[in-house]
Amino acid sequence: MVRNGTHQAVFIMAGAGIGKSAVTDAVTERLAGSMSILRIHASSALAGVPFGVLTPYTGELTAEESVSPVAVLRSMWSYFEKLKGGNGAPVLLAVDDAHHLDDASAGVLAEVISAGWATVVAAARPRPGLPQPLDQLWYDGLAERVDLRPLNREQIEEVLAHALDGTVPGATVDAIWNASGGNPRILDALLHDSAEAGVLAKRNGIWMLLGSLPADGPRLAAVVAKDHLRRGPEEQEALKLIALAGPVGRKVIEDISGAAVVRSLLDQQMIVEAPGIPAELALWNGLFAGAIRNTVSVSRSLQLLEKVKAHQDPTLLQGEGRLRSVEWALECGLRVSDDELLSAAKEALLRFRNHSARSIAARIHHPPLVPMAQAIQARALYNEGSYSEAAALLDACWLPLAGDTEGPAVLLLRVSAHQALGHTLGVVADDVEKHAAPSGGEKSWQEELLHLLQLAAEVNVQALNDYVDAMRKRRAGSGGEPLRAMAEGLLAHALASAGRPVQGLEAALLAASELPPLQGSLFFFPEFVLGRLVSDYLAMGEWESAERELNHYAAGNAPGAATFNGSLELLQGYSLLRQGRMERAYQVLLPAVEALRLNDPLQLYRFGTALGFYAAARLGDSEQAKRLEQDHKDAGAGWPAHDLLAEAYVSAAAEYLARDGKGLAALQTLMTTTEASARTGNLLEVFAMCWDLGDPSVVPMVQTAARGVEGRWAEALLTLATAWENADGDTLMATAASLEEAGFVNLAREAYARASTVLEQAGERRRSRQAVAQREKCDHELGERFREGRFIAAAPAVRLTRREQDIVELAVQGLTDREIAQRLMVSVRTVEGHLYRTYVKLGVRSRDELESALPK
Repeated sequence: MVRNGTHQAVFIMAGAGIGKSAVTDAVTERLAGSMSILRIHASSALAGVPFGVLTPYTGELTAEESVSPVAVLRSMWSYFEKLKGGNGAPVLLAVDDAHHLDDASAGVLAEVISAGWATVVAAARPRPGLPQPLDQLWYDGLAERVDLRPLNREQIEEVLAHALDGTVPGATVDAIWNASGGNPRILDALLHDSAEAGVLAKRNGIWMLLGSLPADGPRLAAVVAKDHLRRGPEEQEALKLIALAGPVGRKVIEDISGAAVVRSLLDQQMIVEAPGIPAELALWNGLFAGAIRNTVSVSRSLQLLEKVKAHQDPTLLQGEGRLRSVEWALECGLRVSDDELLSAAKEALLRFRNHSARSIAARIHHPPLVPMAQAIQARALYNEGSYSEAAALLDACWLPLAGDTEGPAVLLLRVSAHQALGHTLGVVADDVEKHAAPSGGEKSWQEELLHLLQLAAEVNVQALNDYVDAMRKRRAGSGGEPLRAMAEGLLAHALASAGRPVQGLEAALLAASELPPLQGSLFFFPEFVLGRLVSDYLAMGEWESAERELNHYAAGNAPGAATFNGSLELLQGYSLLRQGRMERAYQVLLPAVEALRLNDPLQLYRFGTALGFYAAARLGDSEQAKRLEQDHKDAGAGWPAHDLLAEAYVSAAAEYLARDGKGLAALQTLMTTTEASARTGNLLEVFAMCWDLGDPSVVPMVQTAARGVEGRWAEALLTLATAWENADGDTLMATAASLEEAGFVNLAREAYARASTVLEQAGERRRSRQAVAQREKCDHELGERFREGRFIAAAPAVRLTRREQDIVELAVQGLTDREIAQRLMVSVRTVEGHLYRTYVKLGVRSRDELESALPK
């Protein structure tokens, strides 16, 4: 626009830190060779001085002339002409912070633009916006306006991918995007501060957040200091008050700092207002607020606290505001009652502010409140993955809380903490039995709860079903909603394992109906029930429903992402794996395993390493596969109900890795165990793994098992197995089309592969090629080209494996070995090995010959 002369002025509009100054600098740098660059720096200090910012270009005027618009214009004209006399280049005026221009200076610049004396590039904030004379030029079409927005999630992901050497998982992207608010200046500060503090670290090629993003880093402090220097003392104090107290009532800040200051900060979008009674103010960014708090000394903070107290009604404080008031008082060394501390600790825990919850609860000393304070600390430690410390606190506090409404939640948390340490259920059960006092011959709720957990660990479907049925009939009980939610959730998982996921889903939905009264509980009931809902949907083959549940939780529970994201990613990766989307599954499972290595609240790490090992081996990434295999061996005990499937996936992975028959033999042995026979749903999944490995003997077993399993997946597998056995080309093609339409693309691919073989043997080569084309279409839809899947080796041969094809395609695009390794999350050595084998297969000697030698 500036270079081609279509506009005499361009206004770049953006909030603080979005990058308007950087864009202006880039424009001037690009045009410095063809235009004479002049700069004008507007500021709030000069906003009240007519023509103040133009002083560098009006220095020859007398005092009387310096306030005359005509004289100032003449002086500007003379200055431009002298400048042009040197090299004849047109003039470009770069104006920074144009929203601070006084009206007189803005009027002169508007005349300069209208007359065509110079081109103007002006950067300004949308609020309060440009002065009226410049704004009018835009309305009249004489200027172009460019609005810069905060970076969206996709742009943040792109920045991180460019800045960080390795894989940046979605959880890390989300955390940094939410913390930075899409502000490039804060994003840059966060990345540097987090890396220097060791919070953002690379683990096995994955960039993980090992803790909360720092608000006290030097880069962020510099951003805050720079922002403060540009503000007057009134705005600085108001920002400190809101950062220290926020969210805080708007009237409180207006009474202290004045309504005009509040309006100004709202216009600049430095603060945001939450509607309500009373309306509350907060800093636009939580980390920015924390960084401001770090600049205030304790003595000054105490003075500001007294100011706020004089205008604030403490009875109106609630939620975040109430928590912040307690934190602020403690920061200033003031005494806070134990009741207030307990309430604040609960609020901090509800918001997953674990450090704050622990530090506040640790200050409680009133004996009747200490057990609950210990339980809060334990849950915060559990959230952070400190299971040993959590278990020790729960051992001390569970009995005093047995009669509390949180008693069942505390006992469940205690069981979970001990299981995370590899302890059996009996460790807790023995202790409970010593203290449980049954009434009238009936089991106490503690004994009921432990009995349910034992049945679930054994996956004793019938006994669990009978027990839950009895509970439903009597409904009332001392365990209440916690016991019913846990019972229905455990039953839901067991039913899915037994091949009855439709009934399991009903139980999971009943568990979900018990959740509203459990909101804010010390145990993670919502996440526990979510896992069961998703497992049932996956067992049924309802992929979209499973994804919907995961997305719904993620959208409404952002504060818990640091604790439960690994578990959610694992469930997503498992869903992709079940769908046959192996490449995508692998890309999700690797970060999930790393997240669960740090924090595994639902005890899925062992299962996750098994799935990751399987995906890596299936895709031919032997180096990662061996690492994940060792991770699985080193993993402690996981949730017992997952052990059977974990063993199956590990055996299948070992077979893909070694191709020596031992892994397949282990699977075949596993199929005959009593444990597998009692879990028809899991058994069918094991059969499918054997079939994938090229064992056709399981096809009749698939048919038998699938008939006894509920859901669309079992039905689809039965359809494929029946058509496979019939070995009729027409039937197989029709079956493949119906499976594809039903969303079982991986099964459709196998039907097309089988059809191509049958048709080829029947001499119908044209139709056989059609089947191959349809199979490859399925590969593309699954995101995998030429993958060696179930019996594809029996189809017309493809010269390159799927992994080789992927690597070659990227090599042809010009990517280096290291770039290919980063893109596919494999080692450089793996890339080099695949390329070497590809050269041998295709008979070429270098990358330059690859493209022409690729199979068409």
